[in-house]
Amino acid sequence: MAIGKLLDLFCCQGGASMGYSRAGFDVVIGVDIEPQPLYPFEFVQADALQFIADRGHEFDVIHASPPCHDYSPLCALKGKDGTAWLLDAIRTALVRLDKPWVIENVVGAVMYDPLILCGSMFDLGTVCRDGVYRQLRRHRKFESSERLTTPGSCAHMGQAVGVYGHGGGGQMTRGYKGNKRDSLAAMGIDWMDRKGVSQAIPPAYTEYIGAQLRFTVESKAA
Repeated sequence: MAIGKLLDLFCCQGGASMGYSRAGFDVVIGVDIEPQPLYPFEFVQADALQFIADRGHEFDVIHASPPCHDYSPLCALKGKDGTAWLLDAIRTALVRLDKPWVIENVVGAVMYDPLILCGSMFDLGTVCRDGVYRQLRRHRKFESSERLTTPGSCAHMGQAVGVYGHGGGGQMTRGYKGNKRDSLAAMGIDWMDRKGVSQAIPPAYTEYIGAQLRFTVESKAA
């Protein structure tokens, strides 16, 4: 039975939302500034900070994945896009709201006492189009108002499958880039397009985090 109302800010096509849903949360609304027709739950196109101010009090838990471009390796190649300020702004808004919250971002982001998750912790990966099995790694940081425990250490083996970009796959200078089929299978996702999966986090990450947050929500409801 679903418990708790969860808000997913900067939801894109819903990788985080699906994980929380699998953990038992009633994912009632995803919010993004861009239209997201492939988002698998109820969607509102809106500014995340304004939505928190107007309706944040309605939810039991809030997840936010503010833009990560300015903290990613791509920044060195393409320059900053000026969105880094959103990480601090979202954190400030969530702390003021005094609800359980989680913020997700890339490894280069400045975060406080974060949990770092890797696909190898969840046995994520796929047999790629060349017949070789490759792990998904996709390290991501999670900062939370609640104490989050780790499922263990990374268990990297062999070559990883990269999930990024909008094109095809194959051997690259520094690894192997998955095509759309490789990327969807490695991420444990079956509803996104290529752009969506390249920006997503695996639902397994937030399913794991959501299982821990259930205790907080259920304790407050008791």
